[in-house]
Amino acid sequence: MMLPDLQSSILCDDVRQERNGKFMLIGLFDAIAAHQLPVRYPRLFMVTRWCSGEGSFIQQTRILKPDQRTLLIEGKHIPVKLPAEDTTATNVEVFVNVEFAEAGTHWIEIHLDNTLKIRYPLRVSIVPHPVPPPQAS
Repeated sequence: MMLPDLQSSILCDDVRQERNGKFMLIGLFDAIAAHQLPVRYPRLFMVTRWCSGEGSFIQQTRILKPDQRTLLIEGKHIPVKLPAEDTTATNVEVFVNVEFAEAGTHWIEIHLDNTLKIRYPLRVSIVPHPVPPPQAS
């Protein structure tokens, strides 16, 4: 067994898979701007790719609130199977009805076999509604 490297971890609005097996990621983002909070995302997709390892592992995704301790959402245990070190494993996980109730930096964590592999920010902010221009008379 050889521990794999996390080649990528991407948060996006949607993922499609072509007939040839290629993934199309739609709406990649690292921040959420809403007119008011709470804001609910009907679907968030997390795409991870593992490489340069060999064996069977378990991946888990977590999103923490801005206090960096409170769990907002936790993903399922997803198997990562790499039969040889020159293979890759791509996982697509969907989170449904994720509600962000507070502004601030949330934290995305990707764990492999209960070991943190990467942690990165997801900024959530409130943006004011645009003010309409005055009507010409």
